[in-house]
Amino acid sequence: MQPDGSEIRRQRELSGYGLRRFANAAQINAGYLSRIERGLRSPQPEVMARIADVLGCRIADLQRDRTETNDERDEHRLAVHDDEGTRRHPPHDD
Repeated sequence: MQPDGSEIRRQRELSGYGLRRFANAAQINAGYLSRIERGLRSPQPEVMARIADVLGCRIADLQRDRTETNDERDEHRLAVHDDEGTRRHPPHDD
């Protein structure tokens, strides 16, 4: 499993943190956080632990399986749940 920088960014923004304020809370450099979010750097486990702690989630929530393809990740992101919690996929505009 490797960090999913876009998921880290999404969770950070949903939590209401700006880049610098979040970096300070996680005790890391803002430039380093930016590179992590853009997928240019892979953080050490202790950094991932601090990021997850500030976000109030598990490290696994911020990682993706290396074998998962871009198409599978996109499909997962596009999936929506109906009122009963069943996963449904939006119709395609072909």
